Amino acid sequence: MDIAQTLTKKFAGSEWTLVGDDYSGLTWLDDTPKPTEDELLALWPTVQYETAYAQVERARQSAYQATADPLFFQWQRETATEQEWLDAVQAVKTAHPYPVV
Repeated sequence: MDIAQTLTKKFAGSEWTLVGDDYSGLTWLDDTPKPTEDELLALWPTVQYETAYAQVERARQSAYQATADPLFFQWQRETATEQEWLDAVQAVKTAHPYPVV
């Protein structure tokens, strides 16, 4: 478990410090209740999924810009077909699948 990543994602705006990567190094500086180690452990799979999902989104955005977007505009100018554009979109989705829950 990455405690810092979990706290950053799920307790945004809270104040804390972390020495090392162990729960015992967590000092809670916020007025809200300090999350327990079990609570952080329970949140970790969600944080991992959200992080992986965001990475796929960034990869897809970059791939769309490089391949599918130009074909879209070519299709609009009638220098490519709609199917060519749709195939490029599908190729990006296939190359960058979303993580499984």
